[in-house]
Amino acid sequence: MRELTSPSVVKDIINTYGFRVRKALGQNFLMDANIIDKIVNAAELTPGDLVFEIGPGLGVLTQRLARSAGKVIAVEIDKNLLPILTETLTDFDNAQVVHADALKVDFDRLAAEHTEGGFGKGAKSFKLVANLPYYITTPILMHLLTSGFNFDCLVVMMQKEVAERLQASPGGKDYGSLSIAVQYYTVPEIVTRVPKTVFFPAPDVESAVIQLTRRKRPPVTLESEEVFFKVVRAAFGQRRKTLLNSLTGSGLAEKETWIKILEEAAIDPTRRGETLTIEDFANLANTYHRYQE
Repeated sequence: MRELTSPSVVKDIINTYGFRVRKALGQNFLMDANIIDKIVNAAELTPGDLVFEIGPGLGVLTQRLARSAGKVIAVEIDKNLLPILTETLTDFDNAQVVHADALKVDFDRLAAEHTEGGFGKGAKSFKLVANLPYYITTPILMHLLTSGFNFDCLVVMMQKEVAERLQASPGGKDYGSLSIAVQYYTVPEIVTRVPKTVFFPAPDVESAVIQLTRRKRPPVTLESEEVFFKVVRAAFGQRRKTLLNSLTGSGLAEKETWIKILEEAAIDPTRRGETLTIEDFANLANTYHRYQE
């Protein structure tokens, strides 16, 4: 088995198969064994685990996952990588590659199909570990979080600036609607920063690995999740404006109504959205929801 953390081996495989790295698919192949170990260790895998991977690339992380987990299902959109993965994963009977678009995958259904119903909705939970394609990081995260898939942990690499937004606290420039969405569903913790030099080809940005542990229950009680996220997006729609002006500009309600809602929720209308905690947003959204009934 060839060592996929060796730049010369990676280049040889790419040349042998006539593979062309596609920037449009965010293909930057990780080649650092130490970073790979940190990713796998953060997932705390056991022989009883099912783990999904999105975008396995040449299979370097997939190999390491297969050594620690009971079963690995790697979802790859680029059909040109399939023959390479067949070679690099030939020694791992517990690793399987599925050619599909991760944004359209029902991970619960896929888990059930490949484990005879042992994992997925209504069964055991699974984990997801991946070096996410940076150009679709946010859509993939929201697909995973909002679809209710039965995972208990995500360990994913992404652009460092995005990872910092996921665990940002109120009051800072990194804090926004994505921070709130991720923190509503999970507890985020950055595992390690990753320099661009450990990839082939090197990306234009620095990266970070973040662990997202699924909450057993949300941190706030909501009358409507849909309304909650609408209000959050509205509050951040025009970051330079006051909360009152941002909410009014969203079209969700008239200015006079928002004045009443903010007064009832005991929130100063001159504050900005980035100063509100998730509890503040829950209070605001629940009050707004009652006005719509």
